[in-house]
Amino acid sequence: MAMRLTHAVMVLADISGYTQFITNREVSLLHAEQVINDLLESMIDRTEHPLTLNKLEGDAAFLYAESGDDHAAAVHDTLVQVAALFPAFYERLDQVRQDRSHCGCDACANVANLRLKAFVHCGEIAVKQFRQFEELAGEDVILIHRLMKNHVPGREYVLLSGAVAGLWPPAAGLGQAYSEEFEGMGLLELRLLDPANLPRS
Repeated sequence: MAMRLTHAVMVLADISGYTQFITNREVSLLHAEQVINDLLESMIDRTEHPLTLNKLEGDAAFLYAESGDDHAAAVHDTLVQVAALFPAFYERLDQVRQDRSHCGCDACANVANLRLKAFVHCGEIAVKQFRQFEELAGEDVILIHRLMKNHVPGREYVLLSGAVAGLWPPAAGLGQAYSEEFEGMGLLELRLLDPANLPRS
């Protein structure tokens, strides 16, 4: 198995409202998965190199971009792409809602309740290549996944780790400071932003 270390910016784009969206009825589950796949695909299609999809994790897409020598530039470029995920998501959500308006199953009837959250962190990762699969590992990969288990109120926001906020100076004047204890990570100082406050270019 080939393995290398690199610095990267990581993004988890998570569709919120998914648990309530899924029901045990077969047709609803099938339709729910089709809707989630459509929405994830619309966001993945909007991303550009070097931000690439590592894997889908149920109702979330895990993406990353290697930072190169300029970590601050990599963070800025990644945040521009994160900003673009939100209109991609909502444009597709609106289309899906229209396309499925004839279906009365629980999933299709509740499409409009879905929202998007994004988590952004950066740090050193191990990239492991096994056959055609690429696995990311390391403490920073664990940290970004822990961020999803927060107690932030609301279903649509962008949560930046302290490492990302430190490399993107405008973060200090945008959104709000947020801190929370995370299992195995201690107290983390984060920045909570409205997606509208992300850079566009």
